Amino acid sequence: MPIVSDEQTRPALTAFATDVFCVVVFCTIGRRSHAEGLTASGIAETAWPFLVGTIGGWLLSRAWQRPAALVPTGVAVWLATIVVGMLLRKLTSAGVAPSFVVVASLSTALLLLGWRAGAALLTRG
Repeated sequence: MPIVSDEQTRPALTAFATDVFCVVVFCTIGRRSHAEGLTASGIAETAWPFLVGTIGGWLLSRAWQRPAALVPTGVAVWLATIVVGMLLRKLTSAGVAPSFVVVASLSTALLLLGWRAGAALLTRG
């Protein structure tokens, strides 16, 4: 069994935490824009379906291998976040109006792909 060093795990943990933070930010902004309460439980209620998708995207894409890669990691995490999140919302009778799907898709793309694009630009220089 190989031993994994802190130098190998730190980028993956940082990227995972960044993805979770981005999803929580998206859900917090959404709740605020709809005048819903900004309580920890309210944000968690909104975020959990998307966070399940984010975790699924990490597992399916093996994101820990190339956590900051825009393609394929970022795209896989983003798509899983949206697809799984919307399916879970539908199964739990939460809203999945077409306009919400579009806004959620664009917003999460900006957040989940945006930080990776920014990191790529910074590391190229």
